[in-house]
Amino acid sequence: MLTGRQAGLARGDARALRIDPGYGPFAAARDASAEAQTGLGALLEGDRDVLWLVEPKEWPVPPGARIVRTAPLLQMVAEAPVPPQPGDVEAVVLGEDDAAEMAALAYATEPGPWGELTRHYGTFHGIRRHGRLVAMAGERMRPGEGLAEVSGVCTLPDYRGQGLAAGLIRTVMAGLVARGDTPFLHSYAGNISAIRLYQSLGFSPRREMVVTVLARA
Repeated sequence: MLTGRQAGLARGDARALRIDPGYGPFAAARDASAEAQTGLGALLEGDRDVLWLVEPKEWPVPPGARIVRTAPLLQMVAEAPVPPQPGDVEAVVLGEDDAAEMAALAYATEPGPWGELTRHYGTFHGIRRHGRLVAMAGERMRPGEGLAEVSGVCTLPDYRGQGLAAGLIRTVMAGLVARGDTPFLHSYAGNISAIRLYQSLGFSPRREMVVTVLARA
């Protein structure tokens, strides 16, 4: 992602890169060498800043940093995504006028890291009830030609169990497929209900991953 389709969002150098902090905290190092690790640690911008590394294994701690937390993830790919259903027409495209509500929903439900520019990764769709944004889903990383990540999937607690997330994911996937991308996503490995939902929508496990969150020591 940081050296390809979305290289314009990258900050850093050949040793290590991070996404523009406004979009989120994700980062990656060239390798685990001392040089690359030093470059990775240098990307931390302050005492409150964090870097998220999503790798097959827990990432080693670079000089001057510490691990805030780690968590196992499951990476899933939808080779044959389920297409939109008749009831999915409730989803609408979200825009600049929805920015504050999108952020509030993300902070309330914690679908993953959210920044002031996260909504600009790509198209986000949402569902409103009584004028209130209660669910949304969008896209994030495009790591290579023909791949795009479904992300930001969240629903307020009072509206869960109504199929809103499923409808939004189908809508997002349809947009990705229309432009030639295969959808993929990440789920916390322990979130069994979410994984079952993703499987029902055509996602299959690809590999186990680990997120390592780093901060300054």
